[in-house]
Amino acid sequence: MAARLPAILSSLLLGACSVVGIRSGTEEPRYETVETIGAVEIRRYAPRIAAQTEVAGSEEAARNEGFRRLAGYIFGGNARRDRIAMTAPVAQAPGERIAMTAPVAQTGDSGGWQIRFFMPARYTLDTLPVPDDRRVVLVVVPEETVAVLRFSGLPRADAVARNTAALSAALAGSAWAPTGPVQAWFYDPPWTVPALRRNEVVAPVARR
Repeated sequence: MAARLPAILSSLLLGACSVVGIRSGTEEPRYETVETIGAVEIRRYAPRIAAQTEVAGSEEAARNEGFRRLAGYIFGGNARRDRIAMTAPVAQAPGERIAMTAPVAQTGDSGGWQIRFFMPARYTLDTLPVPDDRRVVLVVVPEETVAVLRFSGLPRADAVARNTAALSAALAGSAWAPTGPVQAWFYDPPWTVPALRRNEVVAPVARR
């Protein structure tokens, strides 16, 4: 027990920090800021690796289910039983339409959601363990330029929709045009104080 005390205290400290919006020690993908348009930031990300899963259902329910699947992978649900460090953000975007099987075939025409955990930069596809859950796949996210609008509060579907509209309005009169669907990125655990949470809506863009 004494040997584990430093690790326990460290976990408690990090948890306390996340409650007040301090993300100590959590790796994020590196990016270059290209331009700012009011509250919107244009960022360029290098290629990176993500664990990804497709989930059917409502926006928030799909996010929760996708998070559970991906968390299972990084917490040891893989061929080597490795634990992989959690990174931020968790990304959610409209995915492919998912055909369901019985007994819930009635939802077969529902749209799907794509949920991603970005992997720590030190990994490659060759060094990451294979997921146990076949619904989890490892993908290379290509280099991309994105427009990002940050917002706080609970990441409910209505908040995502409201900020997506604000991002679209900001880009309408700019030199940047959206080239794909908007994603939502979430940086904080559920127990973080809502006013201090970091959430973002993100659209791939190109110069007009």
